[in-house]
Amino acid sequence: MKLDEKVWRSFQISKVFRENTNKINALDYSSSGELLITSSDDDSIVIYDCEEGKSTRTLLSRKYGVSLIRYTHAQNTVLHASTKIDDTVRYLSLHDNKYLRYFKGHQQRVVSLCMSPIDDTFISGAMDKSIRLWDLRSPNCAGLMHVNGRPVAAFDPEGLIFGAGIDAEYLKLYDLRSFDRGPFSTFKIPSERGTELSTISFSPDGKNILVSTTNGVLRVVDAFNGQIIQTFTGIITERSERGLHLGCCFSPDSNYVLAGSQDGHLHVWSVKTGNKIAVLEGNHPNPIGCVAFNPKYMMVASSCNNAAFWIPNLEELQ
Repeated sequence: MKLDEKVWRSFQISKVFRENTNKINALDYSSSGELLITSSDDDSIVIYDCEEGKSTRTLLSRKYGVSLIRYTHAQNTVLHASTKIDDTVRYLSLHDNKYLRYFKGHQQRVVSLCMSPIDDTFISGAMDKSIRLWDLRSPNCAGLMHVNGRPVAAFDPEGLIFGAGIDAEYLKLYDLRSFDRGPFSTFKIPSERGTELSTISFSPDGKNILVSTTNGVLRVVDAFNGQIIQTFTGIITERSERGLHLGCCFSPDSNYVLAGSQDGHLHVWSVKTGNKIAVLEGNHPNPIGCVAFNPKYMMVASSCNNAAFWIPNLEELQ
């Protein structure tokens, strides 16, 4: 099935899961698309079977807390940041619920964690104004970069470069093999006073970068020249004092951007035209903090305190 406007408008929630008592702070798919994992502010990790549409297992991380959970390239191991005791990144075996390795170095809360799409490298960014490069096979930091503000970071789809958003003003691109020489490109991004970058992500085709800020503005930036291709708004209905981190992502074909809103809807835009093509009713009682399109199946997951699975309504499309 090809994604087009008609298919997007047919998306509806197929399952809602109320496993958590607090906000889900991250969700991630296994590379096969068969499993989804979530981490929550209630210290729980929940694993879902995407084919069966059910939760299969809950693990607790009461001692260290859990946030920013990410699958590695294996279906039975994950990385996550800590919310208690210290700011260590932890490498967890889901098979026996045991930690395989600790990655120590950050002195303040880790706010960005991204696994390389091609190997065991991963990148972390923290409120101590540093970005660190790691390899799953070693507890030692493979690279350290000091920046001027709160960093968010992401790999490109080929795993050769990574982008780092600093404060709400700059997007810098680094070559993984020579990042200690500094960025090979720096793009200035329009910003409002008091806003922060929430996330950055590359489109699956590598041509664009999606940048979201805590004031509810999404920008699609050309990954080669830094031009702002599209600006999307309308996902924040009431200004909040602290700013909101709302979930957003590209579709697998790179042609659309979807984002959660403060009032629990999913908004979908065309990257090519800039038009909003759908606002999907989500019934999320709280702002949607995480959104992700399954890498293999025609499904979307979104979350606030609850998690929801979305699929197209095939009857509508006939």
